[in-house]
Amino acid sequence: QDCKIHIRISNLKPQTHYCINNDTIMSSSASQRRQTRLRREYLYRKSLEGPEKKEYEQKCIIRQALAEGRPLPTEVRASYDKLAQEISQEDGKTSTPHSHIDDEYGDAGLVEPRVCVTTSRDPSSRLKQFAKEMKLLFPNSDRMNRGNYRTDDILESCRRNGYSDLVMVQETRGEPDGLVISHLPLGPTAFFTISNAVLRHDLDPPAAPMSEAYPHLILEGFGTDLGKRVATIFKCLFPIPKADSKRVVTLVNQNDFLSFRHHMYSQVKHDEVQLHEVGPRFELRLYQIRLGTLEQKEADNEYVLRPYQNTAQKRNVL
Repeated sequence: QDCKIHIRISNLKPQTHYCINNDTIMSSSASQRRQTRLRREYLYRKSLEGPEKKEYEQKCIIRQALAEGRPLPTEVRASYDKLAQEISQEDGKTSTPHSHIDDEYGDAGLVEPRVCVTTSRDPSSRLKQFAKEMKLLFPNSDRMNRGNYRTDDILESCRRNGYSDLVMVQETRGEPDGLVISHLPLGPTAFFTISNAVLRHDLDPPAAPMSEAYPHLILEGFGTDLGKRVATIFKCLFPIPKADSKRVVTLVNQNDFLSFRHHMYSQVKHDEVQLHEVGPRFELRLYQIRLGTLEQKEADNEYVLRPYQNTAQKRNVL
């Protein structure tokens, strides 16, 4: 018997043709090559910091000896001719060495920062609300829905659109518990844990209206080099405010725990000021600073919180 085979033509899908613009491919590859070149130059300048610091210390010894009329110490006599010629050509800006921090935040105060706020994947409604409030907190910021985007795709998009920082909030079981701040285009990336997060609609009494004025910053308790580094990371998220701004953002360090508060103030009398909390408020704990952007897993760590440091009651790193 002849076998009859019935094929439903409707189930056969026509071949789909995708058209990719050559200009898009060339632009993407050129951007990647540029980021690779900038990263290579940044690492090279960072590798020179050790010799430059040693040379700067020798110049300080020579300057002090010449100013006091003392004979040169034996450790700088061999290199005196070369260093003396460099000293005579230096001015106020070139006499002090520059570090990789100067490269990362070289345009701080000259260009207003632009912040992109996003979340981890599949955020809860509470984390979405927290991200919205963080977006209102930072001036000149935009909120981006995470969706299924990869981290490297997000960073590449931020670089193309001229963002200076990426702020990512994370959660565990619906409660915000992580904050990542990645400075673009070279880094650094700071990782914090969040605790005791109170959103605006949870405040009692209710929160004051959110102002869009540039806030004044109060950074207190950052005495060490690492503490100043963390203060710089937060400070460069905010533009320079006007003198008559009534908005205040406070970050206070107490035993390496950072208390974040956000207020508006009004002057009741000539010598009396009344504070109104705007929110959100939360506590932060720094556990890592990476010398690179968020997607660069191979970048060096500037600081990592080790387990044995949790029991050191008298040691404060910030």
